[in-house]
Amino acid sequence: MVTAPARVLLGLRDAAVPPGEELPSQCVASKLGGSPDWRLSVPAIHPSCEVCRAGLLHVVQIYCPLEDSQYHRVINVFACATKRCWGNSESWKVLRSQYLQVPKNEMQDYKRKQEQEWTRAATDWCSGADDWGEAPPELCGTSNSFPRETQCAALLQRMSLGGKDTGAFGDVTREEQTKPSGCAQEFQPYYISVVEEEDYLCWEDLGDAQRLLKEYQQREEVDLDRLMSASCTPDGSGEKYEKSEAGKRNQTFYKFMKRISSCQEQILRYSWNGQPLFITHLPEDFQARVPPCKNCKSRRIFEFQLMPALVNMLKTRKNADTSIEFGTAVVYTCEKSCWTAGCSSPLEEFIFVQEDPDQRLFK
Repeated sequence: MVTAPARVLLGLRDAAVPPGEELPSQCVASKLGGSPDWRLSVPAIHPSCEVCRAGLLHVVQIYCPLEDSQYHRVINVFACATKRCWGNSESWKVLRSQYLQVPKNEMQDYKRKQEQEWTRAATDWCSGADDWGEAPPELCGTSNSFPRETQCAALLQRMSLGGKDTGAFGDVTREEQTKPSGCAQEFQPYYISVVEEEDYLCWEDLGDAQRLLKEYQQREEVDLDRLMSASCTPDGSGEKYEKSEAGKRNQTFYKFMKRISSCQEQILRYSWNGQPLFITHLPEDFQARVPPCKNCKSRRIFEFQLMPALVNMLKTRKNADTSIEFGTAVVYTCEKSCWTAGCSSPLEEFIFVQEDPDQRLFK
């Protein structure tokens, strides 16, 4: 029996998050930069680098609920901006948070009460309009006022990597949204929108993809076809092993670039239990080196990876020199997505970072 390939979703940078803007309390956005939208009872979670002990910067937040699960699910990725820590997996941190959905009947009661409160508030406001002069019509009507639920539903549909409307969140206090004090800087925040990779790969005309790949080779002054041919040429000079290893590296990099050439602006690839794209060759036993879940001891599976296009989008407002360099950062999570009801702290998952092949030239 042939198993169908796992669905692949691509994350693209969307609109900037305006300074000081707060999402409705029912929503959580997939975004890059900014600060995490913690929903657990421990608000000031701020991990530090295991290498240099500096505070890690928030890189991405992914809202990724699983089908047939009673939990909302969010994954936050952090990284160290210290230059000597670039490309070091120990200088990154992945935290998974989950919390129960609000049952439908409870949510309907909640919405009904909210609507009653909004209507009452609008009526009270309009009842005093004569005292303040003629009020604008939009303040007195209730039919188009408070479009909060509609905006939230649309936002979740656009941001959710799960591809499924999973309902609304409960209220979150202001204290739970407080930014961690341990990090003075943060990357400028942008929303993340989601597209199907299949929509790009199924183009009848792949001329644009080939053009982009050619532009990349010219910009980087790399002839991938020549390198691949040279690495595979038989040679009796005793360098067969070295050339074989070089061939594997070049082949892996070529495969990586060819796959993303149809959508070079992708900043992440999401494929639950799918296959990651590596930028350099891995040892044969790499999968065995991925540690099991610390919480339930189940194996970890690939969930998503961060892509090179994200590097140039991680900019801070305070210090233009603050940045993070990497080739790809691959995230593995518990296959059971284990969680204990009432847990107040996120669970740590595993991340493996590969450097950009050219990055070593700048160290």
